[in-house]
Amino acid sequence: MLVTAAAGFVVAPIELVDWSKLGWMVIGTGLCAASAAMLNQLIEARSDSLMTRTQARPMPQRRFPPALVFAAALVVAYAGGSVLIASAGWLPAALAAGNVLIYAAVYTPLKRWTTLNTLVGAVCGAIPPMVGWSAATGALGAGAWILGGILFVWQLPHFLALAWMYREDYARGGFEMLSVRDLDGRVTAQVALLTSLTLVPLSLSAVIYGVAGWWYAGTALALGAWMSVESARFLLARTDQRARRLFLASIAFLPLLLIAMVADRGPASAAAAARGGSSVIEADRPMEAQ
Repeated sequence: MLVTAAAGFVVAPIELVDWSKLGWMVIGTGLCAASAAMLNQLIEARSDSLMTRTQARPMPQRRFPPALVFAAALVVAYAGGSVLIASAGWLPAALAAGNVLIYAAVYTPLKRWTTLNTLVGAVCGAIPPMVGWSAATGALGAGAWILGGILFVWQLPHFLALAWMYREDYARGGFEMLSVRDLDGRVTAQVALLTSLTLVPLSLSAVIYGVAGWWYAGTALALGAWMSVESARFLLARTDQRARRLFLASIAFLPLLLIAMVADRGPASAAAAARGGSSVIEADRPMEAQ
C-alpha cells in the first residue's frame, strides 16, 4: 500500500517532487493502513483462530485486550488523518480515512456474507495510489483513476490465486470466498483470466493519457501477457501449483509495472516539471488533446 501510494505521488504531474511532503504522505497513509489492519484482526479474531494461515496472529493468541486494540486503532487512524491533512490537504486525508472505514466496516463483515467481498476489498487496495496522486496535485486527475483502476483489477487474479491455494483454510474460517463455493475452480480461474487480460489495455491507458511513455508500454504489455499466460494455465489445470505460479507472477507484476511507470514518466508528468508546473486539468488531458 505504501509503495503504490508513493508511486502515485511520484508520477503525478507536479513541478518538483517535494520529498518532505512525500515522506509525510507515506507516514500518514501507513498509520491509516495500520489502523485498518488492527480493526480487521480485532473483528476476525475468532475466524483467524480457526485458520492455519492466521492462527498465530496477535488476536487469536490473545496477546492484547480487545478494548486496547480498538482504542489504539482509533488513535492511529486519527494520527494518520491528521498527518495527511497537515502535510497534503483534506482530499488525501479523506481518501485514507474513507479507506479505513470501507476496510473495517464494509469489507471485513462482507467476508462472512458474500463472495462479492473480494470486489470491495479490491476498492481498498485501489485507493492508496490515489492518495499519493492527490497529495502531490491536490486533485484526482485521469492518472489517479488509471492507477486506481490498475490496482483494483490486479488484486482480483492476485487474490483469487491465493484464495484457491487456501480454500480449505477459508472454509474453516467461515469466509464466503469464490474459491470455497466454486468446488472445481473453473469460475475462479475464468475470473482470474478475464481480469488478467483486462490489465493489458488498462495498463496501456497510462500511455494514452501521458502518465507514462513507450518504454513503459512495452513493459506493461510483456507483464500483462505473462499474467494472462499464467492465468490461462491455471484455467487449464486448476491445481495449487498452477495457482501458486499465478500468485507469484502477480507479486512480480505490480512492482515491475510501477518501477517502469516511475522510470518512464510520460509527457503529461515530464512536461509539467519542464514547464515549471502546469495545471492538473491540462496535464491530465489525453496526449491528442495537448
